[in-house]
Amino acid sequence: MNALLEVRNLKVYFPIEEGIFRRATDYVRAVDGVSFEIEAGTTVGLVGESGSGKSTIGKAIVRLVDPTEGEVYYRNDNISSLDDRAFFPFRKKIQMIFQDPFNSLNPRMTVAGIIGEPLEIHFPELSKRERGEKIAQLLTEVGLSPDHMNRYPHQFSGGQRQRIGIARALSVEPEFIICDEAVSALDVSVQAQIINLLQDVQREYRLTYLFIAHDLAVIEHISDFVLVMNRGKLVETATAEEIYANPQDPYTRKLLDAIPRMPTISGG
Repeated sequence: MNALLEVRNLKVYFPIEEGIFRRATDYVRAVDGVSFEIEAGTTVGLVGESGSGKSTIGKAIVRLVDPTEGEVYYRNDNISSLDDRAFFPFRKKIQMIFQDPFNSLNPRMTVAGIIGEPLEIHFPELSKRERGEKIAQLLTEVGLSPDHMNRYPHQFSGGQRQRIGIARALSVEPEFIICDEAVSALDVSVQAQIINLLQDVQREYRLTYLFIAHDLAVIEHISDFVLVMNRGKLVETATAEEIYANPQDPYTRKLLDAIPRMPTISGG
């Protein structure tokens, strides 16, 4: 079976510049030779501590940062070598949900504007009335009310803002969504609600996810496969069951040991 997405030997280096002429004296190897595949309809968890390079991989896939070396293939098309014009059709197929639902939403735009903007860009044939109906439908699907359409981001809680971000991503009918720390800024109870929502819309829209997180406890509940990153490199790749039952790499065991556990209560 062909992969929906394939990353081959991806490297993303950021120069360390010094001196009056800002010459590169060294490089931060944020991503250093990473390869993996994602099959359609699955959820792949990409986990690692802050600075491991996991978010940089997501940004490289959607062209928010340029790869230094390597290729990204989407349905066998090399999308890493495309210019902005050629990449435009893939922006509809590949969407991203960001970590901070406040900073990722334009505070000067209403919810209708935030969700409607990608509809105008990718579905210009829709009338204003049709766009409004689509926005109302999306809000309902993510657990909000169409009455929220004319409100602004600051009028919502963090969990509600993330629901708006999910609706915006769904608006262009994507196939593949990168969730970049999509629940890490939320309270634990709200995290569970958003994860349940992501699983519901995955089934409804037949989506594929790359779910980026630093918390293996979060990854456990949503992922079919897990990729573990440390200092720009993949150190372990396995099914979710294998990772939790029998981790092979010391770094993976360290991440698992960091998961809070309920204390054992013995009888007296």
